[in-house]
Amino acid sequence: MWTRWVGAVVMILAVLILGYGVEQSSFSRISAAFALFFFVYSWVAYSAKPADLRFWLVVAILLRVCLIGAFPALSDDIYRFVWDGRLWLAGGNPFDQLPSYYLEEGQQLPGLTAALFNELNSPDYYTIYPPVAQALFALSTILFPESVAGSAVVMQLFLLATEIGSIFLIMALLRHWSMPAERVLWYALNPLIIVEVVGNLHFEGAMIFFLLLGLWLLLQWQAKGGNLFFAGSATAMALAVSSKLLPLLFFPFLLRRLGWWRSVRYFALVGGVLVLSWLPLYSSTFVENFGSSVNLYFRRFEFNGSLYYLIRWLGYQFSGFNLIRFIGPSLAVFVFLAIMTYSFREKISEKWSEVPMRWLLAISIYLFCATTVHPWYTALPIVLCLFTNYRWPIVWSGLITLTYINYSYGEYYENLWIVALEYSLLAVYMIWEWRRQRQITAA
Repeated sequence: MWTRWVGAVVMILAVLILGYGVEQSSFSRISAAFALFFFVYSWVAYSAKPADLRFWLVVAILLRVCLIGAFPALSDDIYRFVWDGRLWLAGGNPFDQLPSYYLEEGQQLPGLTAALFNELNSPDYYTIYPPVAQALFALSTILFPESVAGSAVVMQLFLLATEIGSIFLIMALLRHWSMPAERVLWYALNPLIIVEVVGNLHFEGAMIFFLLLGLWLLLQWQAKGGNLFFAGSATAMALAVSSKLLPLLFFPFLLRRLGWWRSVRYFALVGGVLVLSWLPLYSSTFVENFGSSVNLYFRRFEFNGSLYYLIRWLGYQFSGFNLIRFIGPSLAVFVFLAIMTYSFREKISEKWSEVPMRWLLAISIYLFCATTVHPWYTALPIVLCLFTNYRWPIVWSGLITLTYINYSYGEYYENLWIVALEYSLLAVYMIWEWRRQRQITAA
């Protein structure tokens, strides 16, 4: 009994350090706190019994509550969030102009100050945040028009609510598929999830909540029937896409399970909700400007890539310069073709319980081909792996925190030795786990 109290206290102290006692450049403290947190978390999640579940769920929520009011320390995206929100408040549209436009003579708007502009990490790019995020940006600045910290708290409270919802949806799905409910702790107590979603305001939390809700409602429809479940699932899936675009990767795996006619109805509903949610963002320049930001994401941004870095290195050998503008889009096309091919090879009889495994494969293909993989991008693989026999995303969530070292130098510098170490150790674990699962299946 006393050991779980010690474990809870250690995790609370670690999350307080990561929320209130570090800066983006303080790698030694970040890595030490994450390592300690991850060690205790792994022990708890691995050894938890059904009788312990309620205690640890309370701790999981408390750990998130501890971060309400902590100013995002490991990410500076908050400033762009507030910029976009204040722009909506002033009657503008973040997709119309670059931030620098509003510093020009005669174009200034209330709240869009030079001081806020100087904090933006991507002032030369159009915003890329979809409707759910934009709505929250606007709400937070309505409630706190002059306080960045106040706006951050509003966003944290929203993401806290989605995280609590996700925890209960994970348990509902686990029970639906007769899996141990204690598996939820691999997500609920994961230090990266806690710190990056509620602490640093990454909207993977909202995306995961709506995705899980859409899947749960779809399973209810499949088991019980009813147009309400069907329409509710389509609405939740659309909101997941309107939080982050990544769930679009998963839709092909619903086609055979729904059947062609039901798929037409389902995706018509999804499309209708998407149109309604994106409509307030639309302007004469929306498609061009949003498209340019997406294009730049694949052609210019680089962080913690795996397969992409290997291909980039080969490109240097042959051409002498960085071929990202060709490699990035080519890998994106490969991801699309690979996922579509895999989804259409499924049999009509494929079970709904196999959906998370298919989705895990799809997001894995995407992330291992991506030019940019930030730590919080592992959130989706983490939640999906709970419904499978694989745990490599959990290991990855620990290893990927090593990339915070890139911010510890005088100027930003990507340490490729760390990237090589991260993916090498991950590959070793993935191969071991794959072979182990094959042996279990063969036995």
